[in-house]
Amino acid sequence: MSTLEHSSTVEVGKEVEEKDREEEGVSDKGTWKHAAFHVATTIATPAAYAPLPFALASLGWPLGVSSLVSATLATWYSSILIASMWKWNGEKHLTYRHLAHSIFGFWGYWSIALFQQIASLGNNIAIQIAAGSSLKAVYKHYHADGKLTLQHFIIFFGIFELLLSQLPDIHSLRWVNALCTFSTIGFAGTTIGVTIYNGKKIDRTSVSYSLQGSSASKSFKAFNALGTIAFSFGDAMLPEIQNTVKEPARKNMYKSISAAYTVIVLSYWQLAFCGYWAFGSQVQPYILASLSIPEWTVVMANLFAAIQICGCFQIYCRPTYAFFEGRKESNKSTSHFPLRSQLIRLFFTSIYMILVTLIAAAMPFFGDFVSICGAIGFTPLDFVFPALAYLKAGNIAKNSKLGILMKPLNVLIATWFSVVAILGCIGAVRSIVEDIKSYKFFHDM
Repeated sequence: MSTLEHSSTVEVGKEVEEKDREEEGVSDKGTWKHAAFHVATTIATPAAYAPLPFALASLGWPLGVSSLVSATLATWYSSILIASMWKWNGEKHLTYRHLAHSIFGFWGYWSIALFQQIASLGNNIAIQIAAGSSLKAVYKHYHADGKLTLQHFIIFFGIFELLLSQLPDIHSLRWVNALCTFSTIGFAGTTIGVTIYNGKKIDRTSVSYSLQGSSASKSFKAFNALGTIAFSFGDAMLPEIQNTVKEPARKNMYKSISAAYTVIVLSYWQLAFCGYWAFGSQVQPYILASLSIPEWTVVMANLFAAIQICGCFQIYCRPTYAFFEGRKESNKSTSHFPLRSQLIRLFFTSIYMILVTLIAAAMPFFGDFVSICGAIGFTPLDFVFPALAYLKAGNIAKNSKLGILMKPLNVLIATWFSVVAILGCIGAVRSIVEDIKSYKFFHDM
């Protein structure tokens, strides 16, 4: 190792230790149920599984179903791996970045930091578009001739999230996320029911399940769909959530992950399969846009979606806020002036919200942001990194049957989802280019 690399590693190590000391006071407060609320809110957001019927329509029944089921099992397994590495070397790792640093060193830290920021920013752009679309749909139900556009509701949502951003940490959001988890269940139940109702009202002979477009178009849509499915299972915050859990943190996190994935299976699979069955190849990227009757239930589903997204947005903006907070805390003078500290926090969170809101309003291409975020943000974090990290840090018994099985399984997951990341990125970039050609900036979708 060169002198420069060694000094950089030591510097990051010091940063890790300082950050550990700073955040020690906010850990070990939550139960496994609180963690389950956080995990479910982070993953099972309407913005994540509302595009799944469209993803299936881009892949067809056989490939679509197999991709969805395998992604569910792979991410549940990967989440268990991450939870199992809690204090793997005897030290507490409070963030995803610090866990990566403890296993892979300097480059692990900054790679995860990069992917986490891409995932967080891309996710929040996508779900802000989804929240704005849901709020606009409710507004149009009561004011069909109203003049407010999608951009207005994206801005309204951004202002509300700025207020929530002043809460200090993830644990302070536990009751917000409890409400969001129930909204997830409400959204799933309502949307699945309304989708089946709409599907039965449609002339079934008019519904086609064939893939649309030229051979090249079908291929790019399939690539895009893989990124969408990866996005739907995105969770770049497991160590941060585990840090809020009481001891035994490892056991409690296993329970919370399994509970959250029970909600995910009951919602994701049913909505994906029912949505594709109901509308076939004509299903919209955001399933609620395909629903029309009965109107009051569609309004209710949109309200559930908007409520749930409020909590999900907060979970994903926290890594960025933590980065700002770390820089702020390095200035010890702020600890003597609480008001100044709060004003600095307001300043940084305002910059973040303005940036996300501006991009979401300017390019409200929901499906495209979902796919590219899934491909280059969540796939490395939620599929590739856990498998590689456990191969290096996990205590795999080489001679046991479980160890013999786990090693090739982890290699397979890391390899296949690296390919998915590349293909999904290609499909998403092409879709964004095509949409920019078709729509003007700040288009009222």
